[in-house]
Amino acid sequence: MRVKHIAVGILLIVADQLSKIGISNTFALGDSKEIIPGFFNLTYVHNTGAAWSMMEGKMIFFYIVTLLALGIMFYFYFTMDKKDKITQYALVFMIAGTIGNFIDRLCFQYVRDFLDFIILGYDFPVFNIADMALCIGVFLLFVSIFLESYGGFHRCEK
Repeated sequence: MRVKHIAVGILLIVADQLSKIGISNTFALGDSKEIIPGFFNLTYVHNTGAAWSMMEGKMIFFYIVTLLALGIMFYFYFTMDKKDKITQYALVFMIAGTIGNFIDRLCFQYVRDFLDFIILGYDFPVFNIADMALCIGVFLLFVSIFLESYGGFHRCEK
């Protein structure tokens, strides 16, 4: 099963990095192209902070936190119950997303973001595939915790 997890993780990291290379080779910093009017744009920005550009420019802090987070996630991944598939994939997605953005921070001192959604009139902060992987991983982790607290799928169906 670990082979599948490694393949998913590598696929997410490669998709993230290739998409960032593509956007940075095609767009100038700050350029935006409307894809779906009023809903989705490709907008190339650099983010020197965390989510929503919080703590901009604190690279040493981000390096330390990222390495600690990766260590904790790998620890849980390798020591957890192998039957807990949802949590395993949650960790794979979170690890891949963390590595995807860490590569950018190490190479460029910023993260390349480009996915720009407008939802119900709100221009959501620009993000990337690594951010999506992190969010999906966190969502899966919450699902796993919820299901475990209610005894799994079968008890939830009653």
